[in-house]
Amino acid sequence: MSDGLHARELTVRYGGLVANSEVSVDVAPGEIVGLIGPNGAGKTTFVDALTGFAPMTGEIELDGIRIENLPPHERRAAGLSRTWQSGELFGNLSTTENLLVAARSAGWTSLARDVFGRRRRNGRDVVGAALEMVGLTDIADTLARDLSLGQQKLVGVARAAAGGCTVLLLDEPAAGLDSMESRALAQRLRAIADAGPGILLIDHDMSLVLTVCDRVTVLEFGKQIFTGDPTAARTDPRVVAAYLGTPTEVGHG
Repeated sequence: MSDGLHARELTVRYGGLVANSEVSVDVAPGEIVGLIGPNGAGKTTFVDALTGFAPMTGEIELDGIRIENLPPHERRAAGLSRTWQSGELFGNLSTTENLLVAARSAGWTSLARDVFGRRRRNGRDVVGAALEMVGLTDIADTLARDLSLGQQKLVGVARAAAGGCTVLLLDEPAAGLDSMESRALAQRLRAIADAGPGILLIDHDMSLVLTVCDRVTVLEFGKQIFTGDPTAARTDPRVVAAYLGTPTEVGHG
């Protein structure tokens, strides 16, 4: 049974610059945790540290196994999957083919942590389940270059999940989406979490974050200034001053 992700006192230094200072985050199975803060707060750096792309000190435990000394590809194989802000797809490949690349890279024949709750027999089984989860079965054969931005974002989420995972780390999946697309994304993220994996969500869409997340952690200048219920974050003086603005403005951006 999955125990989720436990990051303890992660610190990232680049020379004299401290990008993350003793940040701790837990993501339980089926839980959506928001990681928010102003630009430059260290959110993406934290995800880079979790996934092995930034030098760090601290402890990272995934399903009871310490992974902080593993290279990125072994952390991915252990069940830690992420999206990237850029999220480039292979434009000349179909939606299905884009996901097959991810499923093949993860090794679909040995998916001990299938995000969809049971072992899939082959890559197309995995991809079909991923597309169904994010509501994109009707564009399975559409070239990626012909997809809307909202569809591309969902394909990126599905691609991260297609190889099987314990925790999904999503870096600004709602960037560039309109309000309708953002609401659709929220529904899909909740459906994925309800299927089992935990989600760590970075996004500047506060309507999305404060609606869909079970808990939020707020960073400012690399330091953790709040962790708790999203409702409490709306009125916490530190969060309001650092990021959300006046209480009457929260939730309208």
